[in-house]
Amino acid sequence: MAKAISFTIKYWKQNGPKDQGHFDTHEMKNIPDDTSFLEMLDILNEELIAAGQEPFVFDHDCREGICGMCSLYINGTPHGKTERGATTCQLYMRRFNEGDVITVEPWRSAGFPVIKDCMVDRSAFDKIIQAGGYTTIRTGQAQDANAILIPKEAADEAMDCATCIGCGACVAACKNGSAMLFVSSKVSQLALLPQGKPEAAKRAKAMVLRMDELGFGNCTNTRACEAVCPKNEKIANIARLNREFIKAKLAD
Repeated sequence: MAKAISFTIKYWKQNGPKDQGHFDTHEMKNIPDDTSFLEMLDILNEELIAAGQEPFVFDHDCREGICGMCSLYINGTPHGKTERGATTCQLYMRRFNEGDVITVEPWRSAGFPVIKDCMVDRSAFDKIIQAGGYTTIRTGQAQDANAILIPKEAADEAMDCATCIGCGACVAACKNGSAMLFVSSKVSQLALLPQGKPEAAKRAKAMVLRMDELGFGNCTNTRACEAVCPKNEKIANIARLNREFIKAKLAD
């Protein structure tokens, strides 16, 4: 049977990227501990609207840990998780204690300007993909997938890299705001497959260059990105990205 907890939520309010922003607080009473974190925020907004206050803006979509939209910094950790492999929408209030103060902030990065409150503009990731995260080779239809023989180990690793949902937790956790784990995962999923070879000589170079142009920092080698990734992407991908980048530079 679900228990009810009461706590204080401290949430970030900011009217756009040029606004200074501030924290507001609200007392949450008797919230069932089987409530998801986003459902709790829905309750918060219902109470704020009932009190004639402006609701708290946050991003979300699938609420199933698939899309990565629920990009919240909770109690100093992206997605606020206490275990690996979970997004904010998969976080439940049973993870918190009676009387806790829960602090909610947006992703903080030069590459992710705040739209409003905790909703940030992550279109920079789309621009990085447009720079090189694609293939031009004709691969046919789904039924043609087995026409190209690929070692199972390579296919499995490529699929693991492809599970990156582009949520940006790696950027939020990195003290330098680096997007290297995201970029390396997207480069790796193609570098491991024969379909990705035609653009291999330029893909890593183009995507890293675009990442730098968009304001993301360099890798800090602290593995903070790996520790918070909800899809458990590995920093071994960054090593592969570096190899692909060096090969592209040598090809020049």
